[in-house]
Amino acid sequence: MSKISKRLALLAATLLATAPAFASAAFAFDGWHTENITTIPGKAAGYDYITYDAANKHVFLGHRGEGLQVFDPATHTLIKTIETTPAHSSNGVVLAPDLDLGLSENEDGTFIPFKLSTLASLSEAVKIAPGIDAGHYDPTTKRVFFNTEPTKEGSPVMAVDTTTFKVVGTLVVPTQKAEGAVADGHGKLYLAGQLESKIFVIDTAGMKLVDTYSSPACGKPTMIEVDTDLKRLFVTCRSLGDKKAALVVLNTENGATVWSAEIGDGTDSLVYDKATKRLFSADGIHATLTVAEVTSADSFKLVESLATYNNLKVVTMDHQNQKLYGMVAEGSADYAKKVNTAVSYVNPNTVFPNTFRVITFSK
Repeated sequence: MSKISKRLALLAATLLATAPAFASAAFAFDGWHTENITTIPGKAAGYDYITYDAANKHVFLGHRGEGLQVFDPATHTLIKTIETTPAHSSNGVVLAPDLDLGLSENEDGTFIPFKLSTLASLSEAVKIAPGIDAGHYDPTTKRVFFNTEPTKEGSPVMAVDTTTFKVVGTLVVPTQKAEGAVADGHGKLYLAGQLESKIFVIDTAGMKLVDTYSSPACGKPTMIEVDTDLKRLFVTCRSLGDKKAALVVLNTENGATVWSAEIGDGTDSLVYDKATKRLFSADGIHATLTVAEVTSADSFKLVESLATYNNLKVVTMDHQNQKLYGMVAEGSADYAKKVNTAVSYVNPNTVFPNTFRVITFSK
């Protein structure tokens, strides 16, 4: 081999060794990374939940004072704000895809129903409570269950009929912080009681509490997913005292802890992709995206933890195209105002104008 050939061979080997990890197809992990960042113009509104509508290929952004915004992930553009939602401060949306229905869940205790296919509102805002944090659709009863502002007795969970938009039942759950929930499609709703470290099992037809689960590995249960075939409940937990933030797996039949692993703190979302057996947790305080694998009903492992963006705590997924969407804004903990230290002592209470961004992750 000539000297020139040797030098070329050495250069090629060096380039391969120093190439970015995501340029290679051979990973010991999935290789998730940031694909796109889109800035959404706006004043300085807070934000909460993000949701993907697979049928219409829309991403819904709960942008509070800016309203429930509709983002087109194909063109990376904002295409609409659902009517009147800025005035009611939208936290996000509940999807009932089999009914072509979305309901904006609003901080002022109202919801606004609209058609998913046309994005046209179906009625004025419907007031049901002093405040609403989140909603959850149960396809078995065709009801939406709203977490409403707690009282000294607990948190009223209100069931709304999706044809009349009227409250058809209320269950006061013994928690002062109702968080994420998931319906199993078989008549049960699993609801996280964050401050009490409990998972409440609700009979959605009878509107009654039928069981309560807890785990020694779970400080503040926050978001929940379920695999009914495996009979497993997946729970992301924020830290509490000496309990680290964790991803916990429970048996749906008896609440027994099957597996747990430490993750980044500040989670406010959990996505389960059944096809690839992957779980995704956005951990806002530690700015990580935790990816875990479900290999069987009794076998789980962490796959990777991607460094993301400070306070990016929510993600949603386009399962068909294997893309994740998150949202975040630049902010600051201004100590001249009240700081929500229940999340973190540095939790931002001020958002800067024109810094709201939608992040696309892929692999």
